[in-house]
Amino acid sequence: MKELDVVKLTREFEGLPAGTKGTIVLEYDGPHFEVEFFDEDGDTIEVLTTPVDALELVSEN
Repeated sequence: MKELDVVKLTREFEGLPAGTKGTIVLEYDGPHFEVEFFDEDGDTIEVLTTPVDALELVSEN
């Protein structure tokens, strides 16, 4: 996974349910990404530092 890839949560994280989609906006050196999560209308819900083990790749950019 890399910046601008679309991902989804594989489990509940920080109050967001599994399946919530987002875009990776920053790749850290460690096992985390900064992800902008969005709703079905494309509106931003939250921007969170998210562990890679909570993410699944949806589409590459």
